[in-house]
Amino acid sequence: MATTISPTTCFIFLPIIILSSFCPITTLCATVLEDLKNLHKPQDFNTTIINNCIRNPSLRYCNSSPMMDLDEIFRHTIVASHLCNESNNPNCVESFPKIDLRNRPNIAPLYLSFTFFWKYCPLTILSIDFSNNSIKGSFPNDVFFCTQIQSLDLSINEFSGEIPIQSFSTLTNLTFLNLSYNSFSESEISDSQFFKKFNSSSFLHSGALIDHKKFTIKAIILLVGFPILVILMVIFLGWLCFQRPDYLPRILQRSGRYTFTPAILKSATFGFSNKNLIGKSEFVHIYKGVLRDGTKVKIEMYWDDISRDGYHEFVEECKILSELNHKNLVKVLGWCKGRKFRAVITEWIREESVEMWLLESGPSWNHRVKVLMGVVECMLYLHEEWPEVDYDLKISSVLVHDNVEPLISRFQVGDRNNSRKKICKFGVFLLEMILNKRVQEDFDGNDAGFISYMKTLHPPDMQQMIDERMDVTETALHHVKQVLSLGLMCIDQSNNEKLPSLAHLYSIVSKAYKDSLVLPSANHKTTHGDRVKGHKRVQFK
Repeated sequence: MATTISPTTCFIFLPIIILSSFCPITTLCATVLEDLKNLHKPQDFNTTIINNCIRNPSLRYCNSSPMMDLDEIFRHTIVASHLCNESNNPNCVESFPKIDLRNRPNIAPLYLSFTFFWKYCPLTILSIDFSNNSIKGSFPNDVFFCTQIQSLDLSINEFSGEIPIQSFSTLTNLTFLNLSYNSFSESEISDSQFFKKFNSSSFLHSGALIDHKKFTIKAIILLVGFPILVILMVIFLGWLCFQRPDYLPRILQRSGRYTFTPAILKSATFGFSNKNLIGKSEFVHIYKGVLRDGTKVKIEMYWDDISRDGYHEFVEECKILSELNHKNLVKVLGWCKGRKFRAVITEWIREESVEMWLLESGPSWNHRVKVLMGVVECMLYLHEEWPEVDYDLKISSVLVHDNVEPLISRFQVGDRNNSRKKICKFGVFLLEMILNKRVQEDFDGNDAGFISYMKTLHPPDMQQMIDERMDVTETALHHVKQVLSLGLMCIDQSNNEKLPSLAHLYSIVSKAYKDSLVLPSANHKTTHGDRVKGHKRVQFK
């Protein structure tokens, strides 16, 4: 049947002739997918194809390598038959000049996917139109198999990626091209011979042409915006360095200690809110704050005006105090100088002074001597490392921290030659730690009156004023008396030769402290009643 077709037209009509043996030409057989699945080659199909190639070797399927795939060629004829009819060719039996699937979004992507059809693209096809189908994906390179086409329209779709400009060189007969309204990647098509052949009308809103207006805008934005961005970044980094250095990486912060800024303190106290205000006087406000890293701090703000020289002295003093490092000293974290105030920032410690602790807890001798030990150790540290630092040893200013650790909270840079004064202060502190509250109330912080009164007392009278709440045992009484005598020696400033040294203070207090660690607690109870051998409790009357 197919052998009767002339060599020049056999390829064109072969699909239709073959399919006509299965169904009438005037009706389409189901769908192309069903036909591809169900139709089978006629018995003489292979012979017909071979004879056609002998007559016309230029046919595409005749040049397939390494050898003809007859099954694939047969499938090609089925798709060609359907596509010829779908494209409304006037007479598919006689001609197949065009593929016209514009406005056919349901089937156009399907026919583009038949690579085997495009591989053997009929030589009669001169026009391909897949416009207005919203087809997605990269450029359909299979159309380049149809090297003889004169018109190609892929407009109004969603093709993306690069346009294969070099591949168009195979389409030597192409005179009409429309790739408009797609999403191709921007390229320099306008500088190629390819563009000169078709001009810009073929690429309207295709995304492929460089928009010189947009390019100019981008260049202006880059040339103007980049310097502005750099300036803003410098300003921002400058603001961080001078206003919020706590946002900088720790490695960029100055040795972990930096001058606090008003912005940091404002943030730490929630805008200096009254909720964070814990103390106030005419010139001093004390706030509780939380730094950005979660550290709780105490902020003492001074509102008095000082001179430039005074401020420099303040900074130098803060630098010294921030270097102090002892477990019995409140840690100074830094300082701040604002327009209207200056501030000292220290670590936050629970505000319980020794005075409150003695009044409310009535601590044992063991705990009291531990506090004395911590204070003496701190005095030795300051004497040896920082003799210029003066400190206040009043029971109202020394704090009691966790595990009964004393913390000296008030200190400043002062006179290096005031050892006698420091020892006298310690003597008053020691006596107030041991004597009962009535003695303290009589003088109400008047150290001079308290010292004068202590000098008039005889040892038996002194012992009667020992705080009974310590419940001292007979064994510990010896140390209590020693420490009491030490306190009296400290407050006696009349004879410098008899004034104990810090080393002597440390020796007496440390011995009492060590012995208190091995003695039973004053509050310890056993099955033998209130008497333990060698440790009878003493009642002061």
